[in-house]
Amino acid sequence: MFDPRTAPALLEALPDTVVVADRDGRIAYVNPAVHTLLGHRPEELIGESLTVLMPERLRRGHGTGFARYAATGRGELVGATTQLPALHVAGHEVPVDLTISRLAAEGAAVDGALVVAVLRDASTTILLERQFQVSRYLAAIQRVTAALTEAPDADAAFQQLLPTLCNELDWDAATIWRPHEVTGRLTCADIWAAPGGEVPNLRARARGLSLGRGEGLPGVTWQERRPVVFEDLWSEPRFLRRDGAHADGVRTGVAFPVLYGDTLLGVCELFSRQARPVPDDLLDVLATAGRQIGQFLSRLRAESQIRSLAETLQRSLLPPSLPAIPGVGIAARYRAGGRGLLVGGDTYDVLPLPGGSWMVLMADVCGKGAEAAATAALARHTARAAATADSGPADVLRAVNAALIREAGPGPLRFVTACCLVLRPHSAGASARLTVAGHPRPVLRSSTGECTEVGAVGRPLGMAVDSDFGEVAVELSAGSTLVLYTDGVTEARDDSGVQFEESGLVRLLESGPPRSAEETVEAVQAAVDRHRQDSRHERDDLAVLALRC
Repeated sequence: MFDPRTAPALLEALPDTVVVADRDGRIAYVNPAVHTLLGHRPEELIGESLTVLMPERLRRGHGTGFARYAATGRGELVGATTQLPALHVAGHEVPVDLTISRLAAEGAAVDGALVVAVLRDASTTILLERQFQVSRYLAAIQRVTAALTEAPDADAAFQQLLPTLCNELDWDAATIWRPHEVTGRLTCADIWAAPGGEVPNLRARARGLSLGRGEGLPGVTWQERRPVVFEDLWSEPRFLRRDGAHADGVRTGVAFPVLYGDTLLGVCELFSRQARPVPDDLLDVLATAGRQIGQFLSRLRAESQIRSLAETLQRSLLPPSLPAIPGVGIAARYRAGGRGLLVGGDTYDVLPLPGGSWMVLMADVCGKGAEAAATAALARHTARAAATADSGPADVLRAVNAALIREAGPGPLRFVTACCLVLRPHSAGASARLTVAGHPRPVLRSSTGECTEVGAVGRPLGMAVDSDFGEVAVELSAGSTLVLYTDGVTEARDDSGVQFEESGLVRLLESGPPRSAEETVEAVQAAVDRHRQDSRHERDDLAVLALRC
């Protein structure tokens, strides 16, 4: 039996709101905690309908359900805890955890009391759950951006974006739309679906589709520049692929813009086969993710453009192809060094001269990057201009030395090491005159397999106007090989810091059967790569050129 006049002091002191209602759904008792939770004074609620504590939209359903419960003793909410909104006296809603129990068996209640309800403020729980969900979203987006960092360029990153987003955020399919280079309209760049859940109709409808601002889900997202949700794709008139979504069983879609500043890089759509609400927290995270991904993709695009420019510059430092020298095999390898460096300062060249002679140049600029590349280009083109039928290698390097000193500007000294030879093939091999300016001496492998370093090392280029350069005669007999290289070969270090050194190059060239020029440069590069495998040390530019008689 319930009597509000004898309600135990325990109910009065409880922090949770306790409400007792009669068979007519009117409040028979409420403890003082209701004032803290919903702003009402307990005495003002006695005799009022329970609906006074409910938002307007829940009242009709409550009346029907309560009447059925009063008649049958059965109710969906009885004996369980449910999270519902309650109405504060000030008019706003308060989330509560509601637990309802039957107060007495039918016919045993005194004063008509039927149910007791306990209301507990759920705001803190909801806030914690929301914070936990947001942390999950943020962690997922962090894993997405981490996965993108492994992409070599923006196109590859866009391709990795879709499956990573779906897997991390638990969506079934995704598309990426990118502005067309000419029209600026959005076109579908890629579409992805989870294994076993293909979306052929969505794929077919997206193919060839071109969307402007406000057209379709991608166009609306572009126009509003924020994430947009279409909860029911089958009935959403703005979704232009409704038939495809229905045929593929895809129900809900959300899209977010990928932005770099005010520039739209793309629009990403996520699709779910289940109708699902998309919380505001996820939309906020997707908006932030769109800008983060946009910054990352823009950086990749800029790096790709820089790489393209650097490759163009690098090609200007090297001959597009090596010429064929009668009776002499020739091959070369080049690789720019350094982490993140896209262009290096090593160069080589082979130039035919009047009278059947050939100039061969190998040069290495002190320093790295674009400035070193520009200096290497100056050295190479000056050598080409200076090489004539009557020029010896010393004449060529003197011209390069003068040009470097003439063009030297403020800042650190940028000198060049080089070796130059003028080669004249003949029936028994080739004769050469060689000048070395601060550069590693070439290695000559004889027809019997013995190796010697040839040439006399002089001062590097670009250091002094009065530098003198001598010449050494070198004879290449049939079966011999002359190898020119930069210090990126001999100074390559393994993980412990040990260099490959000249001795490593000599051992390589002396080992095994005779090699062609192509096999020689391939063997040198492979040996250096093996020596450097898993090394923490930065690699230098590497150039190697072989002449085989």
